[in-house]
Amino acid sequence: MKTPVDTTVTKTIVCALHCKKVRSSVDLSALSEVFSHLQSPAILGGNPAKKDADGFSYWTAVPKQIFQFHSNQQNPFKKMQKVLSKYKLDISSNLLPDGMFCGGWIGYLGYELGRFVENLPETTIDDLEMPLIHLSFYDRVIGYDHRRDTFWLLALQLPDDSETPKQKLASLEELLSQAQQTTVKTQQPADLADIDFSQIKSNMTKNYYLEAIEKIKRYIYNGDVYQINFTQRFESNYKSRPIDLFNWQNHYNPCSYSAYIDTGDFTIVSTSPEMFITIENGTISTKPIKGTRPRINHENPTAKKTNEKNFDELIKSEKEQAELNMIIDLERNDLGRICEYGTIKVVKPRKIETYPTVFHAVAAIAGRLRNEISFADILKAMFPGGSITGAPKVSSMKIIEQLEPTARGVYTGAIGFIGIDGNACLNIAIRTIIIKEKTAYTQVGGGIVADSEPQAEWDETITKARALLAGINSVNQ
Repeated sequence: MKTPVDTTVTKTIVCALHCKKVRSSVDLSALSEVFSHLQSPAILGGNPAKKDADGFSYWTAVPKQIFQFHSNQQNPFKKMQKVLSKYKLDISSNLLPDGMFCGGWIGYLGYELGRFVENLPETTIDDLEMPLIHLSFYDRVIGYDHRRDTFWLLALQLPDDSETPKQKLASLEELLSQAQQTTVKTQQPADLADIDFSQIKSNMTKNYYLEAIEKIKRYIYNGDVYQINFTQRFESNYKSRPIDLFNWQNHYNPCSYSAYIDTGDFTIVSTSPEMFITIENGTISTKPIKGTRPRINHENPTAKKTNEKNFDELIKSEKEQAELNMIIDLERNDLGRICEYGTIKVVKPRKIETYPTVFHAVAAIAGRLRNEISFADILKAMFPGGSITGAPKVSSMKIIEQLEPTARGVYTGAIGFIGIDGNACLNIAIRTIIIKEKTAYTQVGGGIVADSEPQAEWDETITKARALLAGINSVNQ
């Protein structure tokens, strides 16, 4: 692994962007396969669901620099902002479609980074011991525009380069050619019902979970909180390659904000449908999810009737509507700290979206960032996302810290890119699997409100876990 970047650097380096538009029929999973063999690869997207989200997928590897921040250090936002400010794009060289990643930082922000935003207790056990922040700087990227069916080869020109931009672009074109000659083995679908939870370790027993829900409801009745997102973590053996799981998820469970991050010490496979923040040309938006129902494969003879019932139940559920409305209010409040007055709007009211294994209730809120706001300021106002904490956010996070036995780490943090042009796109790291030392860690949760039924909440977490655990079972065979 590369040595973490020196955070004392303050001089800004202006980078010119060189790009080449390419038409290719390469299979996206084959391109992921090729990049998985390189050093510290990062993949964002790589499946058709991106077309209806931000519209772009990215493949990159061999970072120029790496920034990590650990829980025993201090001043994460100051250190991170120094790193993010090191490079800046020469905007006159940017010929990319609006919103496309131009090069810069890709990585994750762990949930417990929130302890540096608010004064929170530290009672959970950090058994995975992963960095709170891991960001890698990439100077060459293959991007794919799903809406125009076009690949872009991107290379940043840096002052200490040993290669010319032309050579960088040629190396990317060679990787694209390798992918055209690569065949990815067709993976088998999995039976979501064929999961033996007695063989999978959890960080809590079912009785502990049910009792925790009752404790949360008492906090709600006492007026301490309105809602809390409570989670549990499953642990299972993993013997395949992480890229196999990523390709399986992209084939059978494609989601809008999927990601693959290989640090060398551990690998993150995320199939998240939820966007934390997107920043494009000074406008910031967030898209919380609150409310889930299972969706059955259409090959099942009862699928149509069951799916219609579940869809109708979710759209009419007063409990789910109340949950999402609370989070919309929370996010509007968070955006109010960093946006120009009068610009914050609910751009998409509650809507039910369909995914391969579930239905989700979603909304979207946006605003115009104030000119003096830095990315660190945005995180201090928004992080972590309200949909995976509860409301009020700080009180909810304190109760989560009290009741959840292990640190969340990457889960419910954020994964994505921060471009040197000021644009960014980060997911909420749900449906996210951490693979470390031949063990896969899968965490799931749900929003708890006053009328939540403990058994129903337990059943919902099992429903969410099945799709992830089924993928692990499939690629392990």
